[in-house]
Amino acid sequence: MASDRPLRRRLWKLAATLAYGRRRAHAHDWAPSLRIENAPYGPERTILFNGQPAGTLLPPSALSDLAGSDITIVGSGPSVREADLRTLANRSTLLLNGAIALVPERIPRPLAFVAEDERFVYRHFETFLAGLDRTILCLLSVAVIRAVLEHDADWLIDRPVILIDNLLKPYGENRRDLSDVSRMVAVTVGAPSRSGVSLDPGLGVFQGGSVAVSALQFALFCRPRVIGFIGIDISNAAQPRFYEKPGERVFSGVSEAEGRILAHIRLAKTVGEARGSVFVNYAPSSALQKIGIPYSDRLVGLR
Repeated sequence: MASDRPLRRRLWKLAATLAYGRRRAHAHDWAPSLRIENAPYGPERTILFNGQPAGTLLPPSALSDLAGSDITIVGSGPSVREADLRTLANRSTLLLNGAIALVPERIPRPLAFVAEDERFVYRHFETFLAGLDRTILCLLSVAVIRAVLEHDADWLIDRPVILIDNLLKPYGENRRDLSDVSRMVAVTVGAPSRSGVSLDPGLGVFQGGSVAVSALQFALFCRPRVIGFIGIDISNAAQPRFYEKPGERVFSGVSEAEGRILAHIRLAKTVGEARGSVFVNYAPSSALQKIGIPYSDRLVGLR
C-alpha cells in the first residue's frame, strides 16, 4: 500500500523492537545510518549519514528569530482549496507536509516547512522535496531526516534545519515515562487524556497523532499574538487533500486519531492563552471548533 514504509524500514523497526524492547524500540528512527552529534561549541549539532557530515541542526531560536506577531499553521486539508491565502504575511506560515506545494504561487515565503512522518518522504520526495528552495527553514523529525538522506545524502547541506525530537522517545535515549516528563519546567501534561505541551522544543515536543500538534508547540515557543489554523480540518480527513486528485487519495489516520489530536490542541490552547496568544480557526468545517477555537472568515475567497 502506498502509505506503507518500504519493507527494509519495517524490518528495521522489527529488529529494533526485538533487540531493545519497548524502552528503545524507537531506535529504528535513526538506525542504522543516521547519527547526530553536538558541535564542538555553540548550540548547533552535526548530522552524520553513513559516517559522513550531512548537515547542521539549528536551535529552535532560529525559528523564533524569524517569526512575527502572527503564525498560521497550514495543513493539507480540503479547506485549503478555497482559502484566500494572500492575506497571510510572508514568514508567518508553518506549512505541514504537502502544504509546501503552496509555495510560491499561493504562499510566496513561509516561516518554515514541517514534516515528522517518514512515510511522507517515501511517497512524495520527488514531488515536493527534491527541488525545495534551500533557503526555506525546515522542521524535521529524526525519521524524516534519515529518510530524506536515504533519497539524497546532500539534501541537508547548507539548508537550515531544526530537529523535531519526540519528548517521550528522544533521539539516542531510552523511552521516557510521562510522569518523569511532567516534572520538566517547560512541560504541561493533561490528565486523564495524557496529552502534553512542551514550551521548549529544544528538549523535545509531544507528538500527538498529527504533525500539527508538533508544529503548534513550535508556534507557542515563538509567543505570537495570534495562532491560526487552515487545512487542519481533521473531521473530513477521509476526503482528498487539497493537492490530491480523487484517484491519488492516500490513506490518512487523522480521522481515527481525532480525539487524541484535539486533546493535545485543547491543552495547547489553554497554555497559549495563558501566555497571551489568541487561537483562530480559518476553516468552516474544522473539528477545531469542537474545542472552542472560533471560526474566522478572514481567509474566505473573494466572492
